[in-house]
Amino acid sequence: MLRQILINNSSMMASWFMLCLVLPMFVTQTESVKDYESALGKSILFYDAQRSGKLPANNPIPWRGDSALNDCVVGGWYDAGDHVKFGLPMAYTTTILLWSMYKWKDSYVKAGQLNQAYDMVKWPLDYFLKAWNPTAHEFVFQVGDETADHNFWGRPEDMTMARPCKKVDVAHPGSDVTAGTAAALAVGSLVFKDKGDTAYSTQLLTAAESLYKFANDYKGLYQTNTYGSTSYKDELCEAGVWLYRATGRAQYLNEAKANAESGYIWAYQLEDKRLACHQLLYEETQDTVQRNGVIDYFNSWLPGGSIQYTPCGLAWAMKWGSLRLAANSAFIALLAAEAGIETDRYRTWAVEQINYILGDNPHDGGCYSYQIGYGSKYPLRPHHRAASCPDKPAPCGYTEANSPAPNPQVLTGALVGGPEEQDNYVDVRTDYVLNEVAIDYNSGFTGALAGIIYLQSTNHMPTTHNKCPCNN
Repeated sequence: MLRQILINNSSMMASWFMLCLVLPMFVTQTESVKDYESALGKSILFYDAQRSGKLPANNPIPWRGDSALNDCVVGGWYDAGDHVKFGLPMAYTTTILLWSMYKWKDSYVKAGQLNQAYDMVKWPLDYFLKAWNPTAHEFVFQVGDETADHNFWGRPEDMTMARPCKKVDVAHPGSDVTAGTAAALAVGSLVFKDKGDTAYSTQLLTAAESLYKFANDYKGLYQTNTYGSTSYKDELCEAGVWLYRATGRAQYLNEAKANAESGYIWAYQLEDKRLACHQLLYEETQDTVQRNGVIDYFNSWLPGGSIQYTPCGLAWAMKWGSLRLAANSAFIALLAAEAGIETDRYRTWAVEQINYILGDNPHDGGCYSYQIGYGSKYPLRPHHRAASCPDKPAPCGYTEANSPAPNPQVLTGALVGGPEEQDNYVDVRTDYVLNEVAIDYNSGFTGALAGIIYLQSTNHMPTTHNKCPCNN
Protein backbone atom coordinates (compact mmCIF):
# COMPACT_ATOMS: atom_id res chain seq x y z
CA MET A 1 0.00 0.00 0.00
CA LEU A 2 1.30 3.41 -0.93
CA ARG A 3 0.90 6.06 1.72
CA GLN A 4 1.87 9.65 1.19
CA ILE A 5 3.44 11.97 3.73
CA LEU A 6 3.87 15.61 2.76
CA ILE A 7 7.13 17.26 3.71
CA ASN A 8 7.58 21.00 3.52
CA ASN A 9 10.61 22.47 1.85
CA SER A 10 12.92 24.43 4.09
CA SER A 11 14.68 27.61 3.10
CA MET A 12 18.01 25.86 3.65
CA MET A 13 17.06 23.16 1.15
CA ALA A 14 15.96 25.77 -1.34
CA SER A 15 19.36 27.40 -1.03
CA TRP A 16 20.99 24.10 -1.73
CA PHE A 17 18.91 23.66 -4.87
CA MET A 18 20.20 27.00 -6.15
CA LEU A 19 23.75 26.06 -5.26
CA CYS A 20 23.44 22.73 -7.07
CA LEU A 21 22.23 24.51 -10.17
CA VAL A 22 25.33 26.68 -10.11
CA LEU A 23 27.88 24.04 -9.11
CA PRO A 24 27.97 22.18 -12.45
CA MET A 25 29.33 25.30 -14.16
CA PHE A 26 32.44 25.05 -12.00
CA VAL A 27 32.88 21.35 -11.23
CA THR A 28 31.69 19.48 -14.30
CA GLN A 29 35.03 17.67 -14.49
CA THR A 30 35.15 16.82 -10.79
CA GLU A 31 34.71 13.19 -9.83
CA SER A 32 33.75 12.36 -6.27
CA VAL A 33 35.45 9.24 -4.98
CA LYS A 34 33.24 6.51 -3.56
CA ASP A 35 34.28 3.37 -1.72
CA TYR A 36 32.07 0.97 -3.61
CA GLU A 37 33.75 -2.06 -2.05
CA SER A 38 32.86 -0.86 1.43
CA ALA A 39 29.27 -0.19 0.34
CA LEU A 40 29.03 -3.72 -1.08
CA GLY A 41 30.17 -5.29 2.16
CA LYS A 42 27.73 -3.21 4.16
CA SER A 43 24.85 -4.20 1.90
CA ILE A 44 25.54 -7.85 2.63
CA LEU A 45 25.35 -7.07 6.36
CA PHE A 46 21.84 -5.70 5.84
CA TYR A 47 20.72 -9.09 4.55
CA ASP A 48 22.31 -10.73 7.57
CA ALA A 49 20.15 -8.49 9.76
CA GLN A 50 17.02 -9.70 7.94
CA ARG A 51 17.57 -13.37 8.70
CA SER A 52 14.78 -15.43 10.23
CA GLY A 53 15.23 -18.79 11.93
CA LYS A 54 18.15 -20.33 13.78
CA LEU A 55 21.11 -18.03 13.26
CA PRO A 56 24.58 -19.47 12.56
CA ALA A 57 27.53 -19.23 14.90
CA ASN A 58 29.13 -16.63 12.64
CA ASN A 59 26.15 -14.25 12.85
CA PRO A 60 27.71 -10.78 12.46
CA ILE A 61 24.71 -8.85 13.83
CA PRO A 62 25.02 -8.86 17.64
CA TRP A 63 21.52 -7.47 18.25
CA ARG A 64 19.83 -10.27 16.29
CA GLY A 65 19.08 -13.75 17.62
CA ASP A 66 17.06 -16.84 16.77
CA SER A 67 13.46 -16.12 15.81
CA ALA A 68 10.34 -17.70 14.28
CA LEU A 69 11.63 -21.22 14.96
CA ASN A 70 8.10 -22.67 14.82
CA ASP A 71 7.26 -21.37 11.34
CA CYS A 72 5.92 -23.95 8.91
CA VAL A 73 9.03 -23.14 6.85
CA VAL A 74 11.90 -21.97 9.04
CA GLY A 75 14.52 -19.56 7.74
CA GLY A 76 14.49 -17.05 4.91
CA TRP A 77 14.47 -13.27 5.19
CA TYR A 78 12.03 -10.90 6.82
CA ASP A 79 10.76 -8.65 4.08
CA ALA A 80 11.33 -5.16 5.43
CA GLY A 81 11.03 -3.52 8.82
CA ASP A 82 8.31 -6.04 9.59
CA HIS A 83 8.51 -9.81 10.15
CA VAL A 84 6.47 -11.35 7.34
CA LYS A 85 8.27 -13.58 4.85
CA PHE A 86 6.92 -12.87 1.35
CA GLY A 87 7.81 -15.21 -1.51
CA LEU A 88 7.71 -12.92 -4.53
CA PRO A 89 10.08 -10.21 -3.24
CA MET A 90 12.38 -12.80 -1.68
CA ALA A 91 12.70 -14.68 -4.97
CA TYR A 92 13.19 -11.47 -6.94
CA THR A 93 15.84 -10.24 -4.52
CA THR A 94 17.71 -13.53 -4.47
CA THR A 95 17.72 -13.74 -8.26
CA ILE A 96 19.27 -10.28 -8.63
CA LEU A 97 21.92 -10.91 -5.98
CA LEU A 98 22.87 -14.22 -7.59
CA TRP A 99 22.82 -12.64 -11.05
CA SER A 100 25.41 -10.11 -9.88
CA MET A 101 27.57 -12.90 -8.44
CA TYR A 102 27.24 -14.89 -11.67
CA LYS A 103 28.25 -11.88 -13.76
CA TRP A 104 30.75 -10.13 -11.50
CA LYS A 105 32.13 -12.73 -9.13
CA ASP A 106 35.54 -11.05 -9.29
CA SER A 107 34.03 -7.89 -7.82
CA TYR A 108 33.05 -9.78 -4.68
CA VAL A 109 36.56 -11.24 -4.58
CA LYS A 110 38.13 -7.79 -4.96
CA ALA A 111 35.92 -6.42 -2.17
CA GLY A 112 36.87 -9.33 0.10
CA GLN A 113 33.21 -10.32 0.25
CA LEU A 114 32.87 -13.54 -1.76
CA ASN A 115 32.46 -15.91 1.18
CA GLN A 116 30.06 -13.51 2.85
CA ALA A 117 28.07 -13.32 -0.38
CA TYR A 118 27.81 -17.10 -0.60
CA ASP A 119 26.50 -17.16 2.97
CA MET A 120 24.07 -14.36 2.15
CA VAL A 121 22.42 -16.04 -0.83
CA LYS A 122 22.42 -19.56 0.62
CA TRP A 123 20.06 -18.41 3.37
CA PRO A 124 17.05 -17.82 1.09
CA LEU A 125 17.99 -20.69 -1.25
CA ASP A 126 17.82 -23.13 1.66
CA TYR A 127 14.45 -21.65 2.55
CA PHE A 128 13.11 -22.11 -0.98
CA LEU A 129 14.17 -25.76 -0.94
CA LYS A 130 12.16 -26.31 2.22
CA ALA A 131 9.18 -24.30 0.94
CA TRP A 132 8.76 -26.51 -2.16
CA ASN A 133 7.21 -30.00 -1.87
CA PRO A 134 7.47 -31.52 -5.36
CA THR A 135 5.60 -34.68 -4.37
CA ALA A 136 2.54 -32.81 -3.08
CA HIS A 137 2.94 -29.99 -5.64
CA GLU A 138 2.79 -27.40 -2.86
CA PHE A 139 4.87 -24.28 -2.42
CA VAL A 140 4.69 -22.03 0.63
CA PHE A 141 4.83 -18.41 -0.58
CA GLN A 142 4.15 -16.53 2.65
CA VAL A 143 4.69 -16.97 6.36
CA GLY A 144 2.95 -14.54 8.69
CA ASP A 145 -0.21 -12.48 8.64
CA GLU A 146 0.16 -8.88 7.49
CA THR A 147 -2.41 -7.42 9.87
CA ALA A 148 -1.20 -9.21 12.98
CA ASP A 149 2.41 -8.51 12.10
CA HIS A 150 1.90 -4.82 11.43
CA ASN A 151 0.08 -4.44 14.75
CA PHE A 152 3.21 -5.61 16.54
CA TRP A 153 6.21 -3.38 17.15
CA GLY A 154 9.14 -5.19 18.66
CA ARG A 155 11.95 -7.65 18.10
CA PRO A 156 11.35 -10.68 15.89
CA GLU A 157 12.79 -12.73 18.74
CA ASP A 158 9.84 -11.63 20.90
CA MET A 159 6.97 -12.45 18.54
CA THR A 160 4.10 -14.46 20.00
CA MET A 161 1.36 -13.99 17.39
CA ALA A 162 0.21 -16.79 15.11
CA ARG A 163 2.19 -17.02 11.87
CA PRO A 164 -0.04 -18.75 9.32
CA CYS A 165 1.27 -20.06 6.02
CA LYS A 166 -0.04 -19.42 2.54
CA LYS A 167 0.72 -21.80 -0.29
CA VAL A 168 0.03 -22.52 -3.93
CA ASP A 169 -0.92 -25.95 -5.21
CA VAL A 170 -2.60 -27.58 -8.20
CA ALA A 171 -6.00 -26.16 -7.26
CA HIS A 172 -4.59 -22.74 -6.39
CA PRO A 173 -1.73 -22.07 -8.82
CA GLY A 174 0.80 -19.27 -8.68
CA SER A 175 3.01 -19.34 -11.75
CA ASP A 176 4.43 -15.91 -10.93
CA VAL A 177 5.79 -16.71 -7.48
CA THR A 178 6.83 -20.28 -8.35
CA ALA A 179 8.56 -19.40 -11.63
CA GLY A 180 10.25 -16.46 -9.92
CA THR A 181 11.56 -18.85 -7.28
CA ALA A 182 12.63 -21.34 -9.95
CA ALA A 183 14.70 -18.55 -11.52
CA ALA A 184 16.48 -17.95 -8.21
CA LEU A 185 17.16 -21.65 -7.75
CA ALA A 186 18.45 -21.99 -11.32
CA VAL A 187 20.94 -19.14 -11.14
CA GLY A 188 21.85 -20.37 -7.67
CA SER A 189 22.80 -23.71 -9.19
CA LEU A 190 25.17 -21.92 -11.56
CA VAL A 191 26.77 -19.83 -8.83
CA PHE A 192 27.36 -22.78 -6.50
CA LYS A 193 28.56 -24.98 -9.36
CA ASP A 194 31.18 -22.33 -10.04
CA LYS A 195 32.02 -22.35 -6.33
CA GLY A 196 32.72 -26.07 -6.58
CA ASP A 197 29.77 -27.21 -4.48
CA THR A 198 28.39 -29.62 -7.05
CA ALA A 199 26.08 -31.47 -4.66
CA TYR A 200 24.30 -28.29 -3.60
CA SER A 201 24.24 -27.05 -7.19
CA THR A 202 22.54 -30.26 -8.32
CA GLN A 203 20.02 -30.00 -5.49
CA LEU A 204 19.14 -26.45 -6.51
CA LEU A 205 18.83 -27.33 -10.19
CA THR A 206 16.60 -30.33 -9.50
CA ALA A 207 14.27 -28.15 -7.44
CA ALA A 208 14.36 -25.39 -10.07
CA GLU A 209 13.32 -27.74 -12.86
CA SER A 210 10.46 -29.33 -10.93
CA LEU A 211 9.20 -25.98 -9.65
CA TYR A 212 9.37 -24.47 -13.13
CA LYS A 213 7.43 -27.44 -14.54
CA PHE A 214 4.76 -26.94 -11.88
CA ALA A 215 4.56 -23.24 -12.73
CA ASN A 216 4.26 -24.03 -16.43
CA ASP A 217 1.81 -26.92 -16.08
CA TYR A 218 -0.60 -25.16 -13.71
CA LYS A 219 -0.77 -21.59 -14.87
CA GLY A 220 -2.33 -18.81 -12.85
CA LEU A 221 -1.62 -15.78 -10.67
CA TYR A 222 -1.10 -16.37 -6.99
CA GLN A 223 -3.70 -14.99 -4.60
CA THR A 224 -2.26 -12.53 -2.11
CA ASN A 225 -3.05 -9.34 -0.24
CA THR A 226 0.48 -7.98 -0.61
CA TYR A 227 2.88 -7.86 -3.55
CA GLY A 228 0.32 -8.83 -6.13
CA SER A 229 1.17 -9.66 -9.72
CA THR A 230 -0.52 -8.96 -13.04
CA SER A 231 1.36 -11.47 -15.18
CA TYR A 232 3.40 -14.62 -14.81
CA LYS A 233 5.00 -14.57 -18.24
CA ASP A 234 7.89 -12.37 -17.10
CA GLU A 235 8.83 -14.84 -14.37
CA LEU A 236 8.46 -17.81 -16.74
CA CYS A 237 10.72 -16.02 -19.22
CA GLU A 238 13.34 -15.25 -16.59
CA ALA A 239 13.30 -18.80 -15.23
CA GLY A 240 13.48 -20.23 -18.74
CA VAL A 241 16.68 -18.38 -19.58
CA TRP A 242 18.40 -19.31 -16.33
CA LEU A 243 17.39 -22.96 -16.75
CA TYR A 244 18.73 -22.88 -20.29
CA ARG A 245 22.04 -21.58 -18.99
CA ALA A 246 22.10 -24.23 -16.28
CA THR A 247 21.14 -27.19 -18.48
CA GLY A 248 21.83 -26.24 -22.10
CA ARG A 249 18.38 -27.52 -23.05
CA ALA A 250 16.97 -25.54 -25.98
CA GLN A 251 13.41 -26.15 -24.77
CA TYR A 252 13.90 -23.72 -21.92
CA LEU A 253 15.20 -20.97 -24.18
CA ASN A 254 12.36 -21.49 -26.65
CA GLU A 255 9.81 -21.25 -23.85
CA ALA A 256 11.49 -18.09 -22.57
CA LYS A 257 11.19 -16.53 -26.03
CA ALA A 258 7.50 -17.48 -26.15
CA ASN A 259 6.88 -15.80 -22.80
CA ALA A 260 8.70 -12.56 -23.66
CA GLU A 261 6.25 -9.64 -23.64
CA SER A 262 6.69 -6.33 -25.43
CA GLY A 263 5.24 -2.96 -24.52
CA TYR A 264 5.99 0.01 -22.31
CA ILE A 265 7.83 -0.80 -19.07
CA TRP A 266 7.54 1.83 -16.36
CA ALA A 267 10.17 0.41 -13.99
CA TYR A 268 12.16 -2.72 -13.23
CA GLN A 269 10.69 -4.02 -9.99
CA LEU A 270 9.50 -7.19 -8.34
CA GLU A 271 6.05 -6.95 -9.96
CA ASP A 272 7.45 -6.49 -13.48
CA LYS A 273 10.54 -8.35 -14.69
CA ARG A 274 10.08 -7.78 -18.43
CA LEU A 275 13.24 -5.67 -18.60
CA ALA A 276 15.24 -8.55 -17.12
CA CYS A 277 13.65 -10.85 -19.69
CA HIS A 278 14.71 -8.54 -22.53
CA GLN A 279 18.24 -8.30 -21.20
CA LEU A 280 18.68 -12.03 -20.62
CA LEU A 281 17.24 -12.99 -23.99
CA TYR A 282 19.40 -10.44 -25.78
CA GLU A 283 22.49 -11.86 -24.11
CA GLU A 284 21.56 -15.32 -25.38
CA THR A 285 20.17 -14.55 -28.82
CA GLN A 286 21.43 -11.10 -29.91
CA ASP A 287 17.86 -10.57 -31.08
CA THR A 288 17.10 -7.02 -32.21
CA VAL A 289 13.63 -7.05 -30.68
CA GLN A 290 15.04 -7.80 -27.25
CA ARG A 291 17.79 -5.20 -27.69
CA ASN A 292 15.19 -2.60 -28.63
CA GLY A 293 13.18 -3.49 -25.54
CA VAL A 294 16.18 -2.55 -23.40
CA ILE A 295 16.88 0.61 -25.41
CA ASP A 296 13.26 1.75 -25.24
CA TYR A 297 13.32 1.37 -21.48
CA PHE A 298 16.44 3.46 -21.01
CA ASN A 299 15.28 6.07 -23.51
CA SER A 300 12.47 6.61 -21.03
CA TRP A 301 14.70 6.54 -17.96
CA LEU A 302 17.72 8.55 -19.07
CA PRO A 303 17.57 12.38 -19.22
CA GLY A 304 15.21 13.53 -21.93
CA GLY A 305 12.81 10.65 -21.35
CA SER A 306 9.58 10.47 -19.38
CA ILE A 307 11.09 9.83 -15.94
CA GLN A 308 11.35 12.91 -13.74
CA TYR A 309 14.71 14.02 -12.30
CA THR A 310 15.40 15.76 -9.02
CA PRO A 311 17.42 19.00 -9.13
CA CYS A 312 20.53 17.05 -8.14
CA GLY A 313 20.07 14.36 -10.77
CA LEU A 314 18.27 11.37 -9.27
CA ALA A 315 16.01 9.55 -11.72
CA TRP A 316 12.86 9.85 -9.63
CA ALA A 317 10.03 7.54 -10.70
CA MET A 318 7.86 7.71 -7.58
CA LYS A 319 7.88 8.75 -3.94
CA TRP A 320 7.78 5.21 -2.54
CA GLY A 321 11.23 3.66 -2.89
CA SER A 322 12.64 6.19 -5.32
CA LEU A 323 16.23 5.05 -4.72
CA ARG A 324 15.29 1.41 -5.15
CA LEU A 325 13.92 1.98 -8.65
CA ALA A 326 16.92 4.06 -9.71
CA ALA A 327 19.34 1.44 -8.39
CA ASN A 328 17.44 -1.40 -10.08
CA SER A 329 17.68 0.43 -13.39
CA ALA A 330 21.37 1.15 -12.79
CA PHE A 331 21.99 -2.57 -12.35
CA ILE A 332 20.37 -3.47 -15.66
CA ALA A 333 22.08 -0.51 -17.36
CA LEU A 334 25.49 -1.90 -16.38
CA LEU A 335 24.53 -5.33 -17.68
CA ALA A 336 23.25 -3.83 -20.93
CA ALA A 337 26.45 -1.80 -21.30
CA GLU A 338 28.50 -4.95 -20.83
CA ALA A 339 26.44 -6.58 -23.60
CA GLY A 340 27.36 -3.74 -25.98
CA ILE A 341 24.22 -1.63 -25.72
CA GLU A 342 24.95 2.13 -25.44
CA THR A 343 28.00 1.16 -23.40
CA ASP A 344 29.50 4.54 -22.47
CA ARG A 345 26.18 6.30 -21.96
CA TYR A 346 24.65 3.60 -19.78
CA ARG A 347 27.77 3.16 -17.64
CA THR A 348 28.02 6.86 -16.94
CA TRP A 349 24.35 7.16 -16.04
CA ALA A 350 24.40 4.09 -13.79
CA VAL A 351 27.45 5.25 -11.83
CA GLU A 352 25.94 8.71 -11.41
CA GLN A 353 22.76 7.22 -9.92
CA ILE A 354 24.72 5.15 -7.41
CA ASN A 355 26.92 8.17 -6.63
CA TYR A 356 23.81 10.17 -5.81
CA ILE A 357 22.79 7.47 -3.33
CA LEU A 358 26.23 7.42 -1.71
CA GLY A 359 26.60 11.15 -1.27
CA ASP A 360 26.30 13.26 -4.42
CA ASN A 361 23.13 14.92 -3.15
CA PRO A 362 22.29 18.08 -1.19
CA HIS A 363 20.79 16.65 2.00
CA ASP A 364 22.20 17.79 5.33
CA GLY A 365 24.79 19.98 3.69
CA GLY A 366 25.77 17.39 1.08
CA CYS A 367 27.83 14.20 1.21
CA TYR A 368 24.86 12.38 2.75
CA SER A 369 24.66 8.64 2.19
CA TYR A 370 21.25 7.02 1.83
CA GLN A 371 22.93 3.71 2.67
CA ILE A 372 23.05 3.39 6.43
CA GLY A 373 26.56 3.13 7.85
CA TYR A 374 28.35 4.43 4.77
CA GLY A 375 30.31 7.65 5.28
CA SER A 376 29.80 10.01 8.20
CA LYS A 377 26.22 11.13 7.51
CA TYR A 378 23.37 8.70 6.89
CA PRO A 379 19.83 7.90 8.14
CA LEU A 380 19.64 7.16 11.86
CA ARG A 381 15.93 6.33 12.11
CA PRO A 382 14.96 3.76 9.45
CA HIS A 383 11.48 2.29 9.77
CA HIS A 384 12.68 -1.04 11.14
CA ARG A 385 11.32 -2.72 14.25
CA ALA A 386 14.34 -4.70 15.38
CA ALA A 387 16.78 -1.82 14.87
CA SER A 388 14.53 0.50 16.88
CA CYS A 389 14.74 -1.74 19.95
CA PRO A 390 17.32 -1.27 22.71
CA ASP A 391 19.40 -4.17 23.93
CA LYS A 392 17.59 -6.79 25.96
CA PRO A 393 16.18 -7.00 28.54
CA ALA A 394 14.83 -3.49 27.93
CA PRO A 395 11.28 -3.55 26.55
CA CYS A 396 10.41 -2.51 23.02
CA GLY A 397 7.09 -1.33 21.66
CA TYR A 398 5.29 1.66 20.24
CA THR A 399 7.12 4.02 22.58
CA GLU A 400 10.27 3.14 20.66
CA ALA A 401 8.44 3.25 17.34
CA ASN A 402 7.31 6.84 17.92
CA SER A 403 10.49 8.08 19.60
CA PRO A 404 12.33 10.90 17.79
CA ALA A 405 15.65 9.46 18.98
CA PRO A 406 18.00 7.57 16.65
CA ASN A 407 17.61 3.81 16.50
CA PRO A 408 19.62 2.10 19.24
CA GLN A 409 20.89 -0.41 16.67
CA VAL A 410 22.60 0.60 13.44
CA LEU A 411 21.01 -1.20 10.49
CA THR A 412 24.29 -1.24 8.59
CA GLY A 413 24.01 -1.42 4.83
CA ALA A 414 20.30 -0.80 4.44
CA LEU A 415 19.14 1.49 1.64
CA VAL A 416 16.23 3.69 2.71
CA GLY A 417 13.36 4.65 0.43
CA GLY A 418 14.91 8.00 -0.38
CA PRO A 419 14.01 11.60 -1.14
CA GLU A 420 11.02 13.27 -2.69
CA GLU A 421 11.05 14.81 -6.15
CA GLN A 422 12.84 18.02 -5.08
CA ASP A 423 15.60 16.13 -3.21
CA ASN A 424 13.70 16.66 0.07
CA TYR A 425 14.32 14.05 2.75
CA VAL A 426 13.50 13.83 6.46
CA ASP A 427 15.02 11.16 8.69
CA VAL A 428 11.92 10.26 10.72
CA ARG A 429 11.08 6.68 11.68
CA THR A 430 7.34 7.17 11.46
CA ASP A 431 7.64 8.25 7.82
CA TYR A 432 7.55 4.74 6.43
CA VAL A 433 7.61 5.99 2.85
CA LEU A 434 10.93 7.83 2.82
CA ASN A 435 12.48 5.64 5.53
CA GLU A 436 11.30 2.18 4.54
CA VAL A 437 13.95 -0.49 4.12
CA ALA A 438 13.38 -3.81 2.39
CA ILE A 439 15.25 -6.73 0.92
CA ASP A 440 14.26 -5.77 -2.63
CA TYR A 441 15.45 -2.17 -2.03
CA ASN A 442 19.03 -3.38 -1.61
CA SER A 443 19.03 -5.93 -4.43
CA GLY A 444 19.64 -3.84 -7.55
CA PHE A 445 21.82 -1.51 -5.48
CA THR A 446 24.05 -4.42 -4.46
CA GLY A 447 24.23 -5.66 -8.05
CA ALA A 448 25.11 -2.20 -9.35
CA LEU A 449 27.90 -1.88 -6.79
CA ALA A 450 29.38 -5.14 -8.04
CA GLY A 451 29.16 -3.85 -11.61
CA ILE A 452 30.91 -0.61 -10.71
CA ILE A 453 33.72 -2.44 -8.89
CA TYR A 454 34.18 -4.42 -12.10
CA LEU A 455 34.52 -1.17 -14.04
CA GLN A 456 37.13 0.05 -11.60
CA SER A 457 39.15 -3.16 -11.72
CA THR A 458 39.15 -3.25 -15.54
CA ASN A 459 39.90 0.47 -15.98
CA HIS A 460 36.54 1.18 -17.58
CA MET A 461 35.27 3.59 -14.97
CA PRO A 462 33.47 6.48 -16.70
CA THR A 463 33.94 10.13 -15.92
CA THR A 464 30.85 11.24 -14.03
CA HIS A 465 29.22 14.64 -13.82
CA ASN A 466 26.92 14.53 -10.81
CA LYS A 467 25.14 17.84 -10.31
CA CYS A 468 25.78 18.03 -6.56
CA PRO A 469 29.08 16.20 -6.09
CA CYS A 470 30.50 15.35 -2.70
CA ASN A 471 34.21 16.09 -2.64
CA ASN A 472 34.91 15.33 1.01
